[in-house]
Amino acid sequence: MRVAVTGLGLIGGSAALALAGAGHDVVGHDPDAATREAAAAHFPVAADPAALLDTDVAVVAAPYRHLGAAAATLGGYRGLVTDVASVKTAAARAFAALPRFVGGHPMAGKETAGFASAEPGLFQGRVWVLCLEADTGLEDWLLLARLWTSIGARVVPATADDHDRAAARISHLEHLVAAALVLVADDPLSRSLAAGSYRDGTRVAASPTALFAGMAEGNGPALLASLDDLGEELGTAHAHLSNGDDRALADWFDHARAKRAAWPPAPGEPERVELTREALLGFGAAGGWIEAVETEVAIGRRPRVKSTP
Repeated sequence: MRVAVTGLGLIGGSAALALAGAGHDVVGHDPDAATREAAAAHFPVAADPAALLDTDVAVVAAPYRHLGAAAATLGGYRGLVTDVASVKTAAARAFAALPRFVGGHPMAGKETAGFASAEPGLFQGRVWVLCLEADTGLEDWLLLARLWTSIGARVVPATADDHDRAAARISHLEHLVAAALVLVADDPLSRSLAAGSYRDGTRVAASPTALFAGMAEGNGPALLASLDDLGEELGTAHAHLSNGDDRALADWFDHARAKRAAWPPAPGEPERVELTREALLGFGAAGGWIEAVETEVAIGRRPRVKSTP
């Protein structure tokens, strides 16, 4: 398949490297000349975005705030367009004028950015959400599912709204919390004492500001709801501490510990999934992911259900 990748930073660069390594015909583009020069050592790179139009699929690896500009460069494109932005309802609006668009979001990344940080194995065994809306062409969705499973990703079907609600809870909220933890511990002694818990809890606070400020802006309503949920949980802990209720606080910690110990879930046995919107979305909502797309069915797995005594 001939695939264009525009935006050759961490995610776009990693996708281009992986696709080229899987035997796809890749052409890349980036507005930065130095990035183009670095990427050209690995796959063909074009300085003119018009070179992207002669492809089957265009992957737009641009942050939320640049989606509109990226969509404008693809005016007249007749192939299938997808993106990697972390806010899917905003992406759908940005690309609404294009005839074929399927929103996507790989749940992979690092706190470092740029093509120098790209790696072809970044998506191996990682989730790649593909949005499946009422007006999504099923054949287009399946084409992308085949593309991303060809580089080892686990494709999860979801609507844009459901994705944004979930992403607010497991990604966007964590960036806000990481920043808050850094600011709370902003004194010399605390920073000197900081060790593993601080390091792990604040890792993503080192991420590029523009990228995650745009993410928070684009997913504001879902993120506000997640902040309310977080406030409620912290309020529960605050009440237990204020009341001196050691048993209740221990139970609160233990409940969280059990939930965390069960993640990531162990995969169940392979299942055959009908190639219909309803079956695919139901499978994704149950926590399932697609590992391969065959002629008549998809092959996927759901989290293994633990037996109860």
